[in-house]
Amino acid sequence: MFAIVRTGGKQYRVAPGDKIVVEKLAGSAGDSIDLTDVLLAGEGSDLKSTSGLIVAAEIIAQAKGDKVTVFKKRRRHNYRRKAGHRQQHTILRILTIGGKGAPKKAEPKAEAKSEPKAAAPAKAEKPAAEKKAAAPKAEKAAAPAKTKSTKDAAPAKAAAKPAAKKAAPKAKK
Repeated sequence: MFAIVRTGGKQYRVAPGDKIVVEKLAGSAGDSIDLTDVLLAGEGSDLKSTSGLIVAAEIIAQAKGDKVTVFKKRRRHNYRRKAGHRQQHTILRILTIGGKGAPKKAEPKAEAKSEPKAAAPAKAEKPAAEKKAAAPKAEKAAAPAKTKSTKDAAPAKAAAKPAAKKAAPKAKK
C-alpha cells in the first residue's frame, strides 16, 4: 500500500518501511508522529478513500542539510555579501498506513504526579542590628562614582585652541 502525504509544504509518496527526509518537525529521536494530511492512498492501481486515513511514522533523527552558500554582488559598486545556511531536517521511518495512529509510548503514572509537595520553610527575619549594619553598604553602592569624564574635558580643550589662534595671528608678507 502507498500514500501521498503533505508535510512542510511538500508532497511525498510513502509506503510502510520507507525512510524520508522532511522539513523539521517537533519531537526527538524515537518519538512517534501521525501525518494526517493524506492526499492519495491506494494499492497498485486501486485508489482508496483518504477520509480519516493516517500515516504513522517514527522520528529517526533530527539533522541538518548541506551548507548552502548565498553570495550577492553588484558589479562596479564594491558590494559583496556572503552568508551560509543549513536547513533543519527530520528523518522519518513510515510505520503504517491506515486508520489508527502510531502506537503511543506509555505516559508516567498519575500517582507520582498527585503527591503533594512539602511546605517550604519560612524565611527567618534578620535581627535589627544586622539590618543597620547592611544599610551603609547599600548606600555606598547606590552613590554614583565621582570620576572625570573624557566627554566633559574634550569641549574645554576645543574651546582653548581657537582662542590661542586668535591671540596670535600670522603676519602676511
